[in-house]
Amino acid sequence: MPRLALPLLLAVASASLSGASLAAEPVRLVVAFTPGGPVDTVARSLSEPLGKVLGRTVIVENRPGANGNIAASYVAKAPADGNTLFLTSVGAVAISPALYTNLPYDPANDFAPVSRVVNNATVFVVGASNPATDATDFVARAQAAGQPPAIGSSGVGSIPHLALEMFRDSTQAPLMHVPYKGASQVVADVIGGHAAGFFGDLPGVIGQIQAGTLKPLGLASAQQQAALPGVRTLAEQGIAGVESNNWYALLAPAGTSAETVAALNKAVRESLADPAVKSRLEAFGAEVAPSSPEELAALIEADRRKWTDLITRKNIQP
Repeated sequence: MPRLALPLLLAVASASLSGASLAAEPVRLVVAFTPGGPVDTVARSLSEPLGKVLGRTVIVENRPGANGNIAASYVAKAPADGNTLFLTSVGAVAISPALYTNLPYDPANDFAPVSRVVNNATVFVVGASNPATDATDFVARAQAAGQPPAIGSSGVGSIPHLALEMFRDSTQAPLMHVPYKGASQVVADVIGGHAAGFFGDLPGVIGQIQAGTLKPLGLASAQQQAALPGVRTLAEQGIAGVESNNWYALLAPAGTSAETVAALNKAVRESLADPAVKSRLEAFGAEVAPSSPEELAALIEADRRKWTDLITRKNIQP
């Protein structure tokens, strides 16, 4: 073998291995919340089928904190190669811009929308022993009470807080907002009778509703939900203008090629069309709702305007 042949062969082999390693790099699905919560559950339900469609390993990476800002900033700064994706709730991209003046990322320009994944209706729940029969009865009892009932939220500016503000505007009910550090703490206090109620994402409270420890009084959604048969919307009870959808969506870093975004969108659609995946998510209380990248971009912008108007009008500050 000529003297230069061996080094040349080694260089070619090394380059081939390097290319193979790059192709086999796992896709990281970043979630801004701790394991076990609704967003994490959806991410883990999606990761396996998504990996099968892509022919890649998809791993869920939890980066909680700062109302989703830590995870959002991390993905915004990641290479735009389709290997790092953000499964986000509405907060990081449509609510945080109105709450924080110095975000470490630009919600409007740092991401490439891929697809909405699920819609999540908001439901007003109270403890099982609460005598109220529906939301209008709860309001009547609150107005007759000697002191305002305490309604918990998962934090200032969270969807539960904003839903409560809409509810107060619509009903003029004397309600006291009590912000917590997370939804699980609120739910525990509502069940224990230390808080009067909570506007929670359906996936986050459906287990307690089915167990009989929480009672649903009304849906802050445009229509009734199959997971809660017989529970009326707030509008059907005469409480208008209280609609909240804490959708979850998949974003990539800005600059990701149109071809990569299209391939990811196709993979999300195929994954969510799997009957087993669809059934699992719907049993969890989520509505499977894939979209085009353009539809997701329009949804983000519409919700950004909606929540910014409410936050500004109510002077909500973190």
